[in-house]
This record gives sequence, structure tokens and C-alpha cells, in this order.
Amino acid sequence: MSLTLFVAIVVLMAIGMPIAFALAMAASIAVLAGEHYPQIVVFKEMFTGLDSFPLMAVPFFILAAELMSGGALTVVLLRFAAQFVGHLRGGLGYANVLSLTLFSGISGSAMADVAGPGAMMSRMMEKAGYDRSYAAALTASTAIVGPIIPPSIIMIIYALQDENVSVGALFMAGFVPGALIALAMAATNWWVCRRRAFSSSETRPSWREMLRNTWRALPALALIVLILVGIRFGVFTPTEASVVAVFYALACGKWIYRTLRWSAVPAILSRAALLTAAVLLIVGASAAFAWVLTIERLPQYLAETIVAWHLQPLTFLLAVNVLLLLFGIFLEPLPGVMILVPILAPIAASLGIDPLHFAIVVIVNLTLGMITPPVGGLLFVTSVTVKVGMSALVRELPPFLIAHLLVLALLTLFPALSTWLPHVLGFR
Repeated sequence: MSLTLFVAIVVLMAIGMPIAFALAMAASIAVLAGEHYPQIVVFKEMFTGLDSFPLMAVPFFILAAELMSGGALTVVLLRFAAQFVGHLRGGLGYANVLSLTLFSGISGSAMADVAGPGAMMSRMMEKAGYDRSYAAALTASTAIVGPIIPPSIIMIIYALQDENVSVGALFMAGFVPGALIALAMAATNWWVCRRRAFSSSETRPSWREMLRNTWRALPALALIVLILVGIRFGVFTPTEASVVAVFYALACGKWIYRTLRWSAVPAILSRAALLTAAVLLIVGASAAFAWVLTIERLPQYLAETIVAWHLQPLTFLLAVNVLLLLFGIFLEPLPGVMILVPILAPIAASLGIDPLHFAIVVIVNLTLGMITPPVGGLLFVTSVTVKVGMSALVRELPPFLIAHLLVLALLTLFPALSTWLPHVLGFR
């Protein structure tokens, strides 16, 4: 069954079938070839994979992000970010990095970051004299902090696959890696702007304007604090936090910023429902795929084999990095987590690798695949939203990819970058 499963998934993906359908059909073909289980078991496992209380956080966080976007949050955060760095050489690039990082603390999605503040900042950069392709590459490269800085949909799914980590601990573990990625993107922007002499036409705002912009941004920024403080002190669970985020986002857009109209709510609900359906369809299909792997004992077999090799933890992590970087080129992070974590996480635990450290290495690796040619999904979204050719976008990527790989190397070599904050805050 295992061989049939992998042959089927490779063939189905090669012919361009959407990943959710490819996973479900591969599981169905493997069960049919095995002749030990009825076909209904595939649908049962898909349903079982969705029957999870923590998974309820996914649609609510998606809806919260849509409500905040509809409530002018993007414009508020752009003004807040630009006032600090917009007047510097390459200032709009820094503002792009800062605004996307702040928005990541609300959306939890790289796609939402690119489609919202990323597209707006790219247009602003082009008007200021930056190359459109460079602005698009900076946007795509920075947007992958979306799944790393909490709240993160991928982290919620990861916690469902590995019982050794909790959603709250993963949320806290993502802060330092996310900040490192943002700093690496800012450093790359500084280097490129220095070489190409990209200057800034922005003027430094007055202190009065800065205070006004900061005051207007505080309600939006408070959502991040509300979620994390509430989870840390046990006021609500991560799932309950997602519901709180929805009501808070609604209140911000309707009564604080007064830009959210009731007539826009049906369209917001529709977009959130479509995105939720796409995500959960992948989750359900991945659960069926993972079930076939489990009954074939492939994770246990691989774990026993690798442990017998007596690999050092660092050697194993380096091998995992190479595997995931290659894997991420062809597959989105969400199904990647669903398929690979049940196999790799037990092996990492048997080698004494901290589960939080391993989780961050896996998540950063797979999200990096979103901007890795030739298949990186985020590149296609950026190309469409920013209206830049794919070839021009890819030509601008090498400096950013090198910066990402340096951050990944730091996260691999220094576990404390991932584990220090959650351990200090009492998460284990």
C-alpha cells in the first residue's frame, strides 16, 4: 500500500491535480490496491481529521483577519510603519517589512499579507522609484513571516500532528524566528538599496503626526497582545482566543475605526468561508493520507531505521533541512506538515531534539518553499497581485533566499532561539 500511495500522489501531482484531491485520491487508490479495507474508511478518516476542537480556531482566525482588513486595518498599519522608517534610504522597503510583520500578527497567512498590505506597499514603492520586480520580491520574501509569527494556522495544524507541543507554546516559539526573518529582510533591503541607490522621497512626519498615527494604530496592535496575554494567563484557550479575535475585529472595524459597513459583512463572510473550506479540505485529505502511512507503520519503520544509524541530532536536523527544502518546492506548507510531521517528529524526539525546536525548523523550512522556484505558490500570488512577470520576480529573489537560509541555519544550530521565550513564559 505504501508504494501505491507514493506512486499515486506523485503521478496525480505531476498532472496538475489540486493537492487536496490528489491526497484523497492517492489514499483511496492505496486502500483499493491493499484490498484489506473498504473505501468508506477514506471518507471516515477525512471526517475524523476534521473532528477536532483546536481545529475550530482556523476559520475564526481567518474571519478575524478578513474583518480587520475590511475595517481599514491595512491602511492604519501602513501609516504606523512608514512614519518610523519611510524617510530613510530604502525607507519604503523597511516600511514594507515592518507593516507585513505587524499584519502577520493578525492574519496568520502569507497569502493574506501579500494580497493586503503587501500589494499596497509594492505600489507605493514603485511610485517612489523602486523597481516593481524588486518591490514584489521583497513583499513575497517578507510575507512568509505570516505563518511564523502568531497567530498561525500552520502552527495550529502542527500541534494536532505532534502531541509533544501545544498551540500556545508554538505561538510563543514563533516570535524570535519571525523577528529574525524580518531583520534579515530589512538587512537585505539595506544592501540592495545601497547598491542601486534607491532613495526616499518621503519626509519625516512631525511628532504630532507620529503620535496621531500611533494612537490610531493602538487598537489594531492591541489584538496581538490580547490574544497572547489571554492564552499565557489561561483566560482562554487558543481556540477561544480565535472567537475573541473575531468579535474584537468586528468592534474595531465598526465602532473604533468606523470603516466597516454592515453591507460588506456578507462578502467578508463569503471570502472567509471559501478560504476556510480550502484549508480544511486539505486537512481532511491529509488525514486520510496520513492514516494509510500509519497503518503501514511507515513512521515507526523509519524511526527505528534512523535510530539504528546512531545519527547525531545535528546531523539529523541538517538532513531534515535538505529534505524539507526539496519537499517544500513542490508542496504547500499545510499538507507538508500533515504528511511529514507524523513521520519525522517521533524520530526527532527519539534523538533528544526539543519538540519546539524541531517544530520551528520544520515550519520555517516549509514556508520557505512558498517562495522557492519553480512551484512556490506565494510567487504566483505575488505576481498576480503586484502585476509583475514571474521571470522578473524570480531574478530578484537570490539575495532574499540567501538571507532566509542564513536565518534557517541559525535556528537549526541554536535551539534557544526557538525554545527560550516559551520556556521563560512557562510553556513546556
